Amino acid sequence: MNMKNIIKFILFLLKIIIIVKYKNQLYNKNTELNKYYFNIQKELNLSFNNISKNNIKIGIYIYNLKNGGTQRITSILLNYFDKVKIFKLFVLTKKKKEENEYIIPNKIKRIVIKDCLIHYLIKEIYKNKIDILIYQFPNYKGINILNNIKKFKIIFYQHYCFLYWIYFNYFLFKNIYKSLQNSKYIISLIQFENHFIFKKWGINSILMNNFITYDYKKIIPSDLSTKTIIMIGRGQDKLKRYELGIAAMEYIREEFPECHMKIVSNLTSINPFKILVDNIALENNIKFMEYISTPEIYLQKVSLHIFPTVSESFGLVLSETKNYGIPNILLGLDYVSIADKGTINIYDDSPESISKETIKIFKNDELKFRLGTDSKKSMYKFNNQLLLEKWIKLILCIYNGDEYYQNLRKNDKKISEKDIMKIVRKQLNLLKLRKKIIININEIINFTYLENNISYI
Repeated sequence: MNMKNIIKFILFLLKIIIIVKYKNQLYNKNTELNKYYFNIQKELNLSFNNISKNNIKIGIYIYNLKNGGTQRITSILLNYFDKVKIFKLFVLTKKKKEENEYIIPNKIKRIVIKDCLIHYLIKEIYKNKIDILIYQFPNYKGINILNNIKKFKIIFYQHYCFLYWIYFNYFLFKNIYKSLQNSKYIISLIQFENHFIFKKWGINSILMNNFITYDYKKIIPSDLSTKTIIMIGRGQDKLKRYELGIAAMEYIREEFPECHMKIVSNLTSINPFKILVDNIALENNIKFMEYISTPEIYLQKVSLHIFPTVSESFGLVLSETKNYGIPNILLGLDYVSIADKGTINIYDDSPESISKETIKIFKNDELKFRLGTDSKKSMYKFNNQLLLEKWIKLILCIYNGDEYYQNLRKNDKKISEKDIMKIVRKQLNLLKLRKKIIININEIINFTYLENNISYI
């Protein structure tokens, strides 16, 4: 055998060795995945016909990973999903990586969608062979296009209550929820929306909570020793209604001149509020602070959170202030799952009512400390590990077939019809107060009526 043939033979042997080694590695990987998959099924009491031989590829689409509540929840979701060995994760963003982003694991592949057109997103999903996309945009055109996709599955994660869109833009409201009627897998964060409104509208949703951002046991609650009030949120969003809290401070200052308010927001978007503060001479009582990725530094020594937003879903800021044992004043948010304890709900949207309740709290230490204690205790039931298990169940059920998803939906814990009716009536009264919309229960559950008989924007 000449040297040339010897080299060919050696290369052939090396090729065989590499192929055998690769197949062994692949076999070991698949065996490990199958074992992990079976363990998850056992732990979660699930049984599927299809056995996952590969990682389930999950893509999460988000504008960016900085500042907002949706962005923060996305980063937490990615960090928890990263612990699940059968998941392979992709984060798809409209913006490139920025400074001061929320932290996600380095091994997660990040894909920047250079153009906002939905077909660029779909192209990347096909290219990376993503199995399940978590879509978080209230974009009815995008939802309509994705509803026609068959090669991968889409979870439409709704971070807003339907009421938000009624208040913000009725045209968008009608189109978003018309689109969702044709979607298979939808997440709602609101009980009465998921169990009642969406059911009546023919929307196929499942109830979830959001992850809690702080470890309940590690948080040292505020001692409520100061007369310091906080408002946190996106200043540019008119429906956050900072002006109501600012106007209330004019009355609160008369009773407690030493009272201070912190307004935490993106400082580039709050000039109208600064002008309002100057106009009513509250510059010594109200301070504006830049929102950062660790807003908890602003919660220490705070004694009250005023939450004047017109609508919420889960309420990330609310969950954080409650975890710090801070009392909360809300404006009609009785449907939010974390709003039941440690809160005072007001139903007239007036600064006078906000100031009246604030003064009552600051004058009565017993009331203040009871509200603070109830706030903290009420957060104990929200367990991130249990929520992760529900997410794993959701992903596996969707991956294995629609019938599993439907069975999972049936297991949702329902609230009583009496409680639902009470919530609906109060929200309809607020619609009448805020938008002059007079509508009854039979009309609000009839989506065709809503499409054809209410036409303001």
